[in-house]
Amino acid sequence: MTIKVAFIGLGVMGYPMAGHLANKGYQVTVYNRSPEKAEQWLKDYPGNSAPTPALAAQDADIVFCCVGNDSDVRSVTSADNGVISTMKAGSILIDHTTASAELAEEIGIACQEKAIHFIDAPVSGGQQGAENGLLTVMCGGDEEVFEQAKPIMESFAQAVTLMGPIGAGQLTKMVNQICIAGLVQGLSEGLYFAEKAGLDQHKVIDVISKGAAGSWQMMNRHNTMIKDQYEHGFAVDWMRKDLDICLTQGRKIKAKLPVTALVDQFYAEVQAIGGGRWDTSSLLKRLKATD
Repeated sequence: MTIKVAFIGLGVMGYPMAGHLANKGYQVTVYNRSPEKAEQWLKDYPGNSAPTPALAAQDADIVFCCVGNDSDVRSVTSADNGVISTMKAGSILIDHTTASAELAEEIGIACQEKAIHFIDAPVSGGQQGAENGLLTVMCGGDEEVFEQAKPIMESFAQAVTLMGPIGAGQLTKMVNQICIAGLVQGLSEGLYFAEKAGLDQHKVIDVISKGAAGSWQMMNRHNTMIKDQYEHGFAVDWMRKDLDICLTQGRKIKAKLPVTALVDQFYAEVQAIGGGRWDTSSLLKRLKATD
């Protein structure tokens, strides 16, 4: 029997993720707030669209969400015309949005009241990872439910891991964003220093990337950073949203995040110079703007 899935949210991540599911042979129904995007998706992939999240989800075995923030998740899940209102008992709701752990627990309770299973499953890998089907998915939920859903998530992911109960996926994504913030700032300062010192930045990266300083950010972002190009990844506006989630959770659990807080303010300065839609590696541009 063909598994029926619904995919709610066709942004830069959701659009290709839903496409991978369709290409794998799942029966996909999509919903997007702007219907034009859903119409375009139907030109690119086999499937159907629905005018509301509730209608998209009513016959689905699994419902995926990938939207913007906590309020967006609520609007497509637990609000009027949200997916929870029509999902059948025993079906699975999987939220790929980067959101708060509190929200994950809230949605989990709402699902439990309707005998629906829930997995919070934020992703890492950016638009490129989504398009290439190479995302990393960090999940929170019941192990048995996770094992049912894992093969389907592998349609667009290279790694799908259960981190613990509901909320653990979001907490793990916070760790991911905390680490990225420090890495990108360090890389930005390194490239900036190399330029000021009169070094060949490409040769510097070629050497140090083979040692302890090497990272995904270094290998995938140094070229565009050196070229002063910042249209190649996750936007600063979204990173600030994520770092706010990290800092709020840090205060809640009394975890000190001094570097994260500092880099968050650096991103605020990037926004102030018009870089809200630049990718996160634009921290280098901020350094150069102060020269």
